Amino acid sequence: MSILHMAMTITLVLLSLAIAGCMYRVLKGPSMTDRITALDTIGVNLIAMIAVLSMMLDTQAFLEVMLLVAILAFIGTVAFAKYIERGVVIEHEYESGDDGDDGDRTDDR
Repeated sequence: MSILHMAMTITLVLLSLAIAGCMYRVLKGPSMTDRITALDTIGVNLIAMIAVLSMMLDTQAFLEVMLLVAILAFIGTVAFAKYIERGVVIEHEYESGDDGDDGDRTDDR
């Protein structure tokens, strides 16, 4: 076993411990912002684990997976932050009585 392989194995163990610590913060966090930060950190640690695993296996097959995890982590963080700020994730901009149709449409067939 080379020193590089041993270092990557230790890195995987440390990243796993970091994810376990973040999971504790997600479950027991005192506030919602602590939980969101922990979830974002879990996403970053997962990306790092996938990168180290890709190096250990000497393949580039996991690069798309890393990109997908990064995009999902970003979207999740933005959605949670918007939920904390406004109370809703998806806003509807229209009024209840106005659907944009003025009712005077004619067919010229």
